[in-house]
Amino acid sequence: MKNIKYFLLPLLAMSISLTSCKKEDKTITGQDNNKIAAVIADNFNLSIFNTGLVRSGLKSQLQENGPFTVIAASDDAFKKAGFADPVAILSADPARISAIMNYHVLNGRYELNKLPFLFNQEIRSANGGKIFVTHWVKGPDTILTVNGSRVLAQNIKASNGLIQVVNQLLEPYSHELILESMASDRNLSLFYQAIQRAGLTTLLNGKGPYTIFAADNNAMSQYGLSSLEEINNADPAALAALLKYHVLSDRRFVYDYILSTGATGKSEQAMLDGNSVQLQLIPDPAVSGNFSGIQLKGTGNTAMITLTKKDVLTGNGVLHTINGVLKITQ
Repeated sequence: MKNIKYFLLPLLAMSISLTSCKKEDKTITGQDNNKIAAVIADNFNLSIFNTGLVRSGLKSQLQENGPFTVIAASDDAFKKAGFADPVAILSADPARISAIMNYHVLNGRYELNKLPFLFNQEIRSANGGKIFVTHWVKGPDTILTVNGSRVLAQNIKASNGLIQVVNQLLEPYSHELILESMASDRNLSLFYQAIQRAGLTTLLNGKGPYTIFAADNNAMSQYGLSSLEEINNADPAALAALLKYHVLSDRRFVYDYILSTGATGKSEQAMLDGNSVQLQLIPDPAVSGNFSGIQLKGTGNTAMITLTKKDVLTGNGVLHTINGVLKITQ
């Protein structure tokens, strides 16, 4: 993205109470009551996360010496992800809950605000999953993001490590390659076939990272590529030129754009083909001055294009689904 301006959005209202976490380190029996597991259990805004720790068996591990860093999703984050309450955790597939909870635990003490000012720098969860942290700065203030989610409370101290609270549940990725994730989504089958016809498979199976704004099947049909036959009859060079306008050589979550776009609410993103796509922020109707997402517009589009699915993380990039084809020319 060119002419990036960093600015600090109005801080989200924080309701997470830390006062309940302030306990004496030792009881009269010598037991440490200020370990991560106890701090989380005592925080009413982390009740669903606490249930997840119990269900996955991680609660006992987080009573060990560590050190650990736990990226704890708030109750609101779990609710947005479809887990309405602790009971929803207890009734969910135990393998999925175990994968989610293990992805939120890191070995070692990570003070995220002391990480370098790098963009989506990689750290590893305790189970080996990649996690991407950005340390944004505006004057004396900082904003921290993890996989495109906002850190609401940072560096909550426990005797065996730290807790970072985020506003979105971190979903562990199931595909190492971005094209594998695309191939698993039936709504992107035409775009995936076009990638193959264009000869871009080897490139996008590389280390990357890449971000792809993939047009859904309806959008591809409206563009004139409604079947495998039509895609196979298309000129591979022309397809490659079109599809490279949907790919960028970096990892970008939606919130990255919200944070890096200036006061006008508009910016541009340079794509793999060298041309730029216009980005426009979508105002959040619930919170004045905040933004809930982005819209895109190619140089050849007459209307803005909307994201219908966002921030699908893979090992070598991020996949977004859009409801229109980005056009270079009309």
